[in-house]
Amino acid sequence: MLQVNRSRLAAEQGAPASEFITPAELYAAVVGFLHRQFSVLVFVLLLALALGTVYIFTTPALFTGHAVLVIDTHKTQFFQSVSPLGDLPIDSATVDTQIEIIKSQNIALSVVKDLHLTEDPEFVSPRAGLFGTITGLITGTITSVLSFASPSAEKSGSAPSPDFMLTQRAVGTFQGRLAVQRVGLTYAINVDFQSLNPDRAAQIANAVADAYVVDALEAKYQTTRRAAIWLQDRLKELREESTNAERAVVDYKTKNNIVDTGGRLMNEQQLAELNSAIIQSRALTAETKARLDRVQQILAAGDIDPAATATATVADSLHNDVINRFRQQYLEFDAKASLWTTKYGATHMAVVNLHNQMRELRRTMFEELQRIAETYKSDYEIAKTREESVQKSLNQIITESQTTNEAQITLHNLESSAQTYRALYDNFLQRYMESVQQQSFPVSESRLITTATRPGGKSSPKSMPILFVAALGGLILGAAIGMLRDISDRVFRTTAQVGEHLQAECISVVPLMKELPRPSASPRAKSARAPGERTIVRDRSLLWTVVDSPLSRFSESIRAIKVAADIANVVKANKVIGVTSSLPNEGKSTIAVSLAELIAHGGGRVALVDCDLRNPSLSRKLAPNAKGGLLEVISGKLSLQDALWTEEVTGFAFLPAVLPSRMAHSSEILASEGTRKIFEDLRNAYDYLIVDLSPLAPVVDVRVVTPLMDSFVFVVEWGRIKIDVAEHALANARGVYENLLGVVLNKADMNVFGRYESHRGNYYYNRYYARYGYTD
Repeated sequence: MLQVNRSRLAAEQGAPASEFITPAELYAAVVGFLHRQFSVLVFVLLLALALGTVYIFTTPALFTGHAVLVIDTHKTQFFQSVSPLGDLPIDSATVDTQIEIIKSQNIALSVVKDLHLTEDPEFVSPRAGLFGTITGLITGTITSVLSFASPSAEKSGSAPSPDFMLTQRAVGTFQGRLAVQRVGLTYAINVDFQSLNPDRAAQIANAVADAYVVDALEAKYQTTRRAAIWLQDRLKELREESTNAERAVVDYKTKNNIVDTGGRLMNEQQLAELNSAIIQSRALTAETKARLDRVQQILAAGDIDPAATATATVADSLHNDVINRFRQQYLEFDAKASLWTTKYGATHMAVVNLHNQMRELRRTMFEELQRIAETYKSDYEIAKTREESVQKSLNQIITESQTTNEAQITLHNLESSAQTYRALYDNFLQRYMESVQQQSFPVSESRLITTATRPGGKSSPKSMPILFVAALGGLILGAAIGMLRDISDRVFRTTAQVGEHLQAECISVVPLMKELPRPSASPRAKSARAPGERTIVRDRSLLWTVVDSPLSRFSESIRAIKVAADIANVVKANKVIGVTSSLPNEGKSTIAVSLAELIAHGGGRVALVDCDLRNPSLSRKLAPNAKGGLLEVISGKLSLQDALWTEEVTGFAFLPAVLPSRMAHSSEILASEGTRKIFEDLRNAYDYLIVDLSPLAPVVDVRVVTPLMDSFVFVVEWGRIKIDVAEHALANARGVYENLLGVVLNKADMNVFGRYESHRGNYYYNRYYARYGYTD
């Protein structure tokens, strides 16, 4: 069966070779992979399902109690001050913190203590199932080894008590079965607990929620209590500091004579009063001076006229009753004198008398004005003295005010410090009162909104999900193992590998044949065989399959080699064909015999030569009784005709190699002139000369006979020979590679071969060959 490399075929058809795999090829590759690794996939899948089933039946059933808590920050807080920013939402970190608190060891210890879980065998010595038991044994062994290697706690005197160990074991089991998680992005928290007893599961789930609420209240109480104690100590300090600050203000005022009267300092009030007094004194002095100047102006004239306007003005301004009365009398006398003068004359005694009285009044008024002038002068001096005294006091107060103002700066600082301490004291006092009120009435920010009830069914193990996961894991693991097997399978499985790695054409795929009962030589042939006749004795081995089963697939594959040789013979002479392989036991001798047998059975003249001088296995099979062969012909001890053996059915000739002992210089014999002469004689006498050569890897005999060969058939055992070995063997034998007729994949398991030839696997199905009479 002649095979052609895919890229080469595409090049011959003028089509470019595709670098990308098509969907059909991908599908075929997947199907081929499943065919190749089907047993591995099924085995791993069944193993995984078995393990899953064992886990289901050996793991104790657990029931889950479900409770829901909510963190409610919008609940009314009776004794908390309102935040200026309003109600702030809780962030995720806060909720996660509360979850960790629920899962903490404090909550676990509280529940274990309240429900007496240390007395429950489920928590002290829980049933772990098959896998848990195995894990426990491994962990216990490791712990024992570590404890044995390190100093024990018992020897050091610090071994924990049995009660402590029971509590820790119960806490560990409790925490392992507790599951706490947030519900989406809400403030609700799921509290789930698994137990072997459904009622116990619900009881513990509710106990966890209650323990968390109590723990939150206790934590808030303790926090408030510590805050109250701290505030109380701080209030004492602030009270002392506030008292000291106020005392410092008073002492500073006393030291600097600073008196506060109704919100104003005394020196400020005195300064205001003196300012008013100086203004009044100055006004009084000016008024007194003006009156004095007016009176002195009248007195400077030496005489006064009561009837004159100036005298009248002075009299009105003085507000003196005497002067006013004298002036009134004078005016009355003057009026009478004028009337009487007119009536009685100027010399009348009454008129003269009136004029005398009038002069007396003028003199009296002048004297009175002099007395008043002295009085005004005294008043002016007094007013002036008073003004000077007030001015002096004002200057003194101003000087004192400047000093007081400088002291006022320090005083303001002292008063500010005192006010600050007083404000802090009042603020801390308010906080202290709030903390005391909260301590007496704490309010929790969490509450239980869903109480756990008895679960209706078990929560684990869940049979279907476990089996599904086991099946999926088995498929994945099986596929991984199958892929690993494919990757690590560095042997020849397909014809494409031959073309890719050896850069040669695979001319035939020879199927793996089983030993079947075959007909032996006929009685007539046995009776006709004379003693000592050089006739090959047929047996029931695979060497005679071509003749015994001419319609078999094996025979057709040998015909493919014959066709390749015939095609090559058209181009150049191709009569001498050497058959070799990389390593022994690849079936090269069987291929050589079958090819010779096929040519002879078709009527051709063919000779088979055993040139494997290191291990002439073919001679031991075909001519075990031979006394001479190739070596004797080369040495001239035996003629060629006397050394040839003949097969009784097909009539092909066989030149054996008889070795009395192992030969060290076989390569020199094969390279000798005698060997070349024998091959020339055989070439002239036969149509084809099939030569069974030694393998390439162990010995170098094949390289020396390269000039004698027209072409080589390179036999590769399917599924056994490493690709690297075959590549290396051909690379070191350039003569073989350059004259290579093709590669034969031998011993191919055709039931498996199609699985590797993914895109043309159907090509090798037996049912197609059966239509043409082929049998295996």
